Formats: sequence, structure tokens, C-alpha cells
Amino acid sequence: MRRPGARLALLAALVLLAGCFHRPTTRPQSAAEAPAAKAGGGRYAQDRDSTPSDVPDVSKIPEPVPKSEPRSQYGNKSPYSVLGETYRVLPSASGYVERGLASWYGNKFHGYMTSDFERYDMYAYSAAHKTLPLPSFARVTNLENGRSVIVRVNDRGPFVANRIIDLSYVAAVKLGVWPKGTAMVEVRGIDPAHPERSEPPRTAAVSARTASAAPQKTQKPALYLQVGAFADRVNAERAAAKVRAANLGEVRVVEAEVGSQTVSRVRLGPLKDADEADRLAPRLRELGLGTPRVAVDN
Repeated sequence: MRRPGARLALLAALVLLAGCFHRPTTRPQSAAEAPAAKAGGGRYAQDRDSTPSDVPDVSKIPEPVPKSEPRSQYGNKSPYSVLGETYRVLPSASGYVERGLASWYGNKFHGYMTSDFERYDMYAYSAAHKTLPLPSFARVTNLENGRSVIVRVNDRGPFVANRIIDLSYVAAVKLGVWPKGTAMVEVRGIDPAHPERSEPPRTAAVSARTASAAPQKTQKPALYLQVGAFADRVNAERAAAKVRAANLGEVRVVEAEVGSQTVSRVRLGPLKDADEADRLAPRLRELGLGTPRVAVDN
């Protein structure tokens, strides 16, 4: 399941993201879709997120068809800050590719406003992202089982360490992220004029089965916490030595080409799972090396 309080950070920043001083009253679409808010307090009727009692047949729910849409008036302020971190909204989804951990959100938020003032529908293929423009489209591929889905990004978040995207409930079901809670994924922005450029990574065989079928067997990618990327190898080795001295696990320095420059990446891992990444990230910050980021390699 998701982390309690993940969306609360979003709420605290939503007026800022909207770039306006007035916000419409947020009500559920209907009593059937979302219960009335608690009397006397709380934006949501539920304290904790949950799932529907029945798992939907995802084969009968159509994925969104990427198309050009005008940028929303709300949720696209750039830069914006949440919990001390500053984010800049990308000019478009085209060319965006990132690998990391996905999470999901469900019942608690069903029927309430997203950051672009649409209604969150957990039975639609949608997602929350920190920097992709609202709305936009992306292909999300579960690197652990090869399943892939197109989502429409219409919300901001997740403002939680080590997560790059929050999926709607139905998207999580189709990808196999539910009920596990998290998964290593690739998020690839879609240019509506060239949707074919968003095909899933070749390292993962895409399953044509429904989420109830057995996952495809693929080579599981490796999960790391990246402490930093240094232009100077000496600085990278100094940071790596500091992490090694803390006895947090295996530390490696990996060289990579970024543009025309060679950088040295300091990474802790491979890690067992998202829980281990969440446990170790605060300890790395305590070393004074900044905030680590999740890195996923095949």
C-alpha cells in the first residue's frame, strides 16, 4: 500500500501550484463514488487509503489515446516548492525518460480534485508526477514483469522520497504494482504527434495478458540509491569512502557518459526492495551528502 501523508504534502502546496488565491470547494462526485467528508474536519472521508472490494477486469478498461491538449491553467506553476524541495515543470513530455519506483493511490482520493482541478478517478488510467506538464501522457513499464500501460498525467506528486510517479488504482492493477505497493518502473513521456516513440524498453517483454495472469519472466533490474554524480573522480571516491565507513552496504563508483562529459556515480546497492531504500535514504542524508535518488539498472 501507499505511505500515509503522501498526498497531504500535495494538499499543502496545491494553492501554490494552481497559482491562484481562490480554490473551488472540493466535493466528491457522488455518494457512490466517494463518501461525504468527515463532519468537523479533514478534507477526505477516509484517514487511510484503501482499495475497492472488487478488483476490476482491466482488459475491459480502455487506455487513454495520447492527443494534444492545452496546458491546464492549474497545477503548472513553475518553479514550485513542496517540503523544502523545488521543482520545475517540463515544457513538454516529449523526450522525458526516467527509471525509479512507482507507487499508487486509490479509494481515499476517488472523486476529489486533482492538481489541475479534474476529478480523480481510480478506475481511469491516470497518474501523478512532479514535473511532467498537466495534462500530458506517459508510458509506464513495470521493469520487474514487463507489463506496460499508457497513463494521462493530471496530478502532482508523489512528494515522498524515492518515488517518481503515483499511479491510479487501475493502472497499478494492470502493471502488477497492486497489491505489492511499489515497483521498479520506466516512465517515458509521450509526444502525441509521435506516440510510437514511447514503445516499452526492449529489455522487458510486454505482456498481452490481463493483470490476473501470471507475469512474464524477465530479468529483474537492480535497485540502487545514488549518492551523487561527480565530474571529478577524486570527489566521487571521497564520497564513496564516507558511505563505506558508515557500513550501510555495498558501495560502488560507476562511470557514465552524460552528454560529452564523463561523470562518476556513487551508488549504494544493489538493494533488496523499496523498503530497504526508504530505510537507508535518511541515513545517507545524515552523512551530509545531500538527498540520494533511486537509480534502476538492468
